[in-house]
Amino acid sequence: MAYLNAGAGRAREGRQTAAVANAAAATASPAAGATPTKAEYDALLADVNALRSKLNGLLAAMRASGQMAP
Repeated sequence: MAYLNAGAGRAREGRQTAAVANAAAATASPAAGATPTKAEYDALLADVNALRSKLNGLLAAMRASGQMAP
């Protein structure tokens, strides 16, 4: 198991993941009625896509630093 390999552990020791900025505040708001409008849906979709991009950036940084398998 890789985590029991002392040599591999020393090779990663002291390495940090590159900084990834915090996710922006959500822009979506609760639906005004029972059925969301197109604008409400689009705002939620934009927030989800922004979080997805942020998560992918964080995972890429972790892989590049060796904290996560490629």
